[in-house]
Order: sequence, then C-alpha cells, then structure tokens
Amino acid sequence: MRVMTIPALPLPQAADGTPVEMPLLGFGTWQLRGDSAYQAVRDALEAGYRHLDTATMYGNEAEVGRALKDSGVPRDQVFLTTKLPPERAGRERATIEASLRDLGVDAVDLWLIHWPPHRGRSVRVWQAFIEAREAGLTRAIGVSNYDTGEIDELTAETGQTPAVNQVRFGPSLYDPRVLAAHRERGVVLEGYSPFKTTNLHDPALTRIAAAHGVEPARVVLRWHVQHEIVVIPKSKTPERIAGNADIDSFVLTDDEMTAINNMGHS
Repeated sequence: MRVMTIPALPLPQAADGTPVEMPLLGFGTWQLRGDSAYQAVRDALEAGYRHLDTATMYGNEAEVGRALKDSGVPRDQVFLTTKLPPERAGRERATIEASLRDLGVDAVDLWLIHWPPHRGRSVRVWQAFIEAREAGLTRAIGVSNYDTGEIDELTAETGQTPAVNQVRFGPSLYDPRVLAAHRERGVVLEGYSPFKTTNLHDPALTRIAAAHGVEPARVVLRWHVQHEIVVIPKSKTPERIAGNADIDSFVLTDDEMTAINNMGHS
C-alpha cells in the first residue's frame, strides 16, 4: 500500500477541540455506483489516497463505507466528506444520520451543502449544519457551488463561515481574484471535475508534462496542490487511480505554474 506525502490544510477545530486537517488531494466518487464504487475506493486507498469525497445524491455512501472498512486503513487516517442535497432542507439531521449509518462511521470529517437551496433557505440549512457540528456528527462544515456573496450571507447571519467551498475548477477556470476572495474569508477552495474543465492536449500542458516525464493529468493535479487548492479527481480505472495519486515525485517551477495559470486566457 502506497503512502503519499501530500500536504493537508488546517480547517477550524472540531467541536471537541481536536484539529482538523484536509488533504489537498482526494478521491471523488461522483457517478460511481455499486461494485464499481466499492472497488474504485478500495483501489484509491491502496494507491495512497486518504481523502474520500461522496454525497447523499451519489447513492454510493454504503459502498464507500464498506470499502473503507474492508481496506484496513484506520478510520482516523482518512478524511471523509459527504454532502446534503438542498431538497433535503428541513431534514438535515435525519439526512446526516442516514449518511453516517450508510458510511458505517460515527462522524464525517466534512459535511457540505451540495448547492444553495432555493427560496432563501440557505441560512436555515446552515444553522442546522452548525448544530450538527456541535453535536459531533461532523468535524467541519462547508458548502459547494456557492459564490462569495452567498458565503458572506451565511457568515453575516450566523457568525460562522464555511470552512470549505467545493466548486468546479481547473486551469481554464483559474481566477486569482476568486482564490484571493476565498482566502480573505478563511475559506478553503476545493475543485471538482479537474479534467473535464481542462484541455489535456493544450501545448503548454503537454510540454510541461513531457519535461517532467508524467501525464498531463498529473500536472493538472500538481498545479492544484501547489496553489493549495484541494482537488478530487475521479476514475474507476486502477491504473489511472494510481497514476493520479503519484504527484509527490515532481514539483512545478514558477514559470510552469504561470503558464498553466494562463491556459484559460490564451
């Protein structure tokens, strides 16, 4: 079993006062179902991932939990995220308790509002998230697919800022102002669909990949990590899962980082 040397970012302490650290590289499970989800998570843990991302709407929490249990990796070594669908507004407690049962854990490390609820219900949902964290059902809380104005509303109304905002991200979507706006608020930016948002055949990317003797996909992931943007690639192919995990053996130069930053503006 491989051990990765990928750094983690600190999040606000859990309700019990213990520190919470979120690995910058995680394994996404969107669109993985049934046996495919189970085996992919087993392969990811074997490849060295210690951060798993799922959601109620993915319909695979039971498989993710079973794979984690069967892997033999201690629970406290794996950062586990799940998400609340906004249509479950008003049923937050029942939803997180069902997630915990399916995952086979006492608490998740991060619980996200999957996207903003309609009709101004976001603050009420966020208040329920704060209560769930205080009850020890999740160690940290955050949001997904929010803009900074929506994040500011939660902070203004509750005094509690989301620890994380998970958004669609990749080099072509890079905007230093967006990254700075999150950091000013103390919010960790987490990117999903890193490859769907990237032209892996871009000449700048292929040149940099060739210089390091790696695939362009690994360069994209390394770029996220060096920006301290959490990234959660997904695959069900064992070789790609292992390859995507192997990004701690090379470092991008400042010039290479700048070239990738500019991919969306060329």
